[in-house]
Amino acid sequence: MKRRPRIWRDHHGVPHIEAADESGLYWGQGYVHARDRGLQMLLMRILVQGRASEYLDSRDATLEIDRFFRRMNWSGGMESDLAALTPKAKEQLAHYCDGVNCALAKRCPWELRLLGYRPEPWSIGDSIAVSRMIGYLTLGQSQAEMERLVVEMIQAGVPLRKLEELFPGLLGGLDRELIERVRLHQRVVPPEVKWGVAVPRMMASNNWVVAGDKTASRKPILANDPHLEGNRLPNVWCEVVLRIGDRYAMGGSMPGGAGVLIGRTNDVAWGATYAFLDAVDSWVERCRDGKYYREPDGWLPFRQRKELIKRKKKPPVETTFYENDHGVLDGDPYQQGHYLCTRWAPGTSGGTTLSRILEMWSVTDVEQGMDVLGRVETAWSFVLADRHGNIGFQMSGLMPKRRAGASGLIPLAGWKPENDWSGFVSHRKLPRCLNPPQGFFVTANNDLNEHGRASPINLPMAPYRADRIACLLRERSGLTPSDMFRMQFDVYSTQAATYLEILRPLLPDTAQGHILRDWDLRYAADSRGAFLFEVFYKSLCREVFGLHGLGEAVADHLLAETGAFVDFYGNFDRVLLSEESAWFDGQTRDDVYRRVAADALSVEPRTWGETQRYVMRHLLLGGRLPRIFGFDKGPVALVGGRATIHQGQIYRSGGRTTTFVPSFRLVADLAEDACHTNMAGGPSDRRFSRWYCSDVKRWLAGEYKTVSADGAER
Repeated sequence: MKRRPRIWRDHHGVPHIEAADESGLYWGQGYVHARDRGLQMLLMRILVQGRASEYLDSRDATLEIDRFFRRMNWSGGMESDLAALTPKAKEQLAHYCDGVNCALAKRCPWELRLLGYRPEPWSIGDSIAVSRMIGYLTLGQSQAEMERLVVEMIQAGVPLRKLEELFPGLLGGLDRELIERVRLHQRVVPPEVKWGVAVPRMMASNNWVVAGDKTASRKPILANDPHLEGNRLPNVWCEVVLRIGDRYAMGGSMPGGAGVLIGRTNDVAWGATYAFLDAVDSWVERCRDGKYYREPDGWLPFRQRKELIKRKKKPPVETTFYENDHGVLDGDPYQQGHYLCTRWAPGTSGGTTLSRILEMWSVTDVEQGMDVLGRVETAWSFVLADRHGNIGFQMSGLMPKRRAGASGLIPLAGWKPENDWSGFVSHRKLPRCLNPPQGFFVTANNDLNEHGRASPINLPMAPYRADRIACLLRERSGLTPSDMFRMQFDVYSTQAATYLEILRPLLPDTAQGHILRDWDLRYAADSRGAFLFEVFYKSLCREVFGLHGLGEAVADHLLAETGAFVDFYGNFDRVLLSEESAWFDGQTRDDVYRRVAADALSVEPRTWGETQRYVMRHLLLGGRLPRIFGFDKGPVALVGGRATIHQGQIYRSGGRTTTFVPSFRLVADLAEDACHTNMAGGPSDRRFSRWYCSDVKRWLAGEYKTVSADGAER
């Protein structure tokens, strides 16, 4: 029988697992995850299995959620994933599952017991499925939605010259006539939001690493603040300290999987941001009689996968999905027509990723860490540092090998074999860098293609945050963790600075115009300039892309209900900042800015903090119980904007309010055996635990706790 680990909390509530060997270590992590985040884990499994209608509620909206997850099929096809696990990783994950099941046998979350749910044993397959789901929903979904939006824009009749301004160099292979034939079932913009082309005028994260030459400790410092939802409780991340003897790993883990995703060991620290690598493609399939056409084979049958979705107190619903080597069909092939088939490259993988995460326990230097993390199948930009003084950057992800001239943004004819993928690019050809001469490396979802032999990014975020971080690092030496803390809370906007250079002389001679003209370009809670700039910016987007292109209703929907302008505002800024553009419909940029400013800035000025308030809602019961019960917290005020280092965005997506915020902040100086952190939440998902929201005040105030390997209070 394995020797059980010692499990205890430090004075911040962070769980420490001390074990004699790795079997006890990962058993302990599984036990801690299920004890502290059992509700989170089990809800993720219910969702990824497409069983929310069976266990949670039987609304039609829930049925559509189940259909989505059944369509993605992340709980199926485990054979190849299990085979991809190294024998050591398989053993470690088995111990992790044993720990999970021991904790769940003692206590299943009462919220789920009330719903009549009794959990099945946790399995390695569940960890793989959750890994797939997290990888897509945090990494691949925005790319897939943008590619589908491009199809909708083409079908709406947006002229080619306007599309080329938004997506320069990315329209290779575009067959407009073919795209116009496609029948879309899943739309980014709902059918009831009408495209307005009849009007003739025509919807992130930081990390950086600094070499010892620029730090006070003479050792590298690494900083990371992943931007995920901050309006949910518990936090997505679960802090943990793992220890065997003198060897430790600490940082952010993800409940459902073993190991540390971002953090450090004795020797190496690493942090991650979303890389915006394009791993999602669609093909146009010509269908009839349940078959698709393929050259030179002719008509071939789809593979059919039937899924039975059980519903509480309602009859079950059977859904059939049609698949081929291009993915899952968006449509019914028995109805003759052209439909999209879509594939996400890591969609049938996950075993290799889990193995690589576990390998980081043994990594001793940056170069070795780059090789390990580069083999992760989902798309991340990792920065690394080691005690020897090395720093590095490595992108990961399965980048498809596409035919010459194909960017991956535009769907191609599925019946032509030359349009298929021909394998994946080696991680050594992806962007990477070891010991850069400037003494630091920054990633902020920006374009990093220049650092690789391959160019995996076609729709990066704008460079504003990366430029601001680089500017602050370039001008300083003797940097300390405290400097990193201040940078992670920096709310200066280089995007706003770029716009105000053009806008200042065009502003109206009004009180609002003077406020915006004199604004310090910081998205602070008491800033009225930030509020007015956002009013102007959204009005400008609505004017240019609504009245002069997509229709006002569509522009309003993309701004208010999708992440298109949240993730890909750099593409839209490329148009809005141009001196001349087809989107200006024959007007000058100054005329457009002047008119929009005059109309938009007639509003009563408010502070940025007044408009940036949200409630942190419980994962299952959020909004369903009176606030006095304490499951929901807030409202809290959010600082920062889309283009500030401290990103702060509130918008609606999928019919609900969501946020982009630094969900977890981490700073590691390699001269210490510790990390400095805070998070939007706390260690536990138990409402009546003292650790439910224990880090929120620190997170809001910009204060950091020190998590040490020995748990000593500092």
